[in-house]
Amino acid sequence: MMHAPAVVIHGLADAEAALAPARPVLLLSAPGAVLGPGCLWWRELVAAARARHPETPCTDVLDCADAAGLAMGALRAGQRTLRLDAACPGFAAVAAAAAVLGAEVLAERPAALDLAAPGALRRLADWLGDRASMLR
Repeated sequence: MMHAPAVVIHGLADAEAALAPARPVLLLSAPGAVLGPGCLWWRELVAAARARHPETPCTDVLDCADAAGLAMGALRAGQRTLRLDAACPGFAAVAAAAAVLGAEVLAERPAALDLAAPGALRRLADWLGDRASMLR
């Protein structure tokens, strides 16, 4: 499946910055975010950002590293797109459960602009514009 340009976000300010240009965007968590702040934090973060920018089309992806059990929990909590290491022994089971729910499991992280990187905010509009044009 083709996705909008991906932007790695680390908090509400990042999410709002990614959504503010009102261009399609894929909000991507930090690697293994399910292991730290967790799924419910991620879902609340994305919901708050979307509420402030309802006009911006976006998909959000929670990175589950190689934690198949936490990925299953994220699906049960309503997460519809997640990233799970393809080498994880539980990958096939998580992917099957996701398919039943109409969810998607990405085996690899998409190319993304990480908003924690120096100068990333200055490059955001170009990143979203350049990548969005590739989807047309």
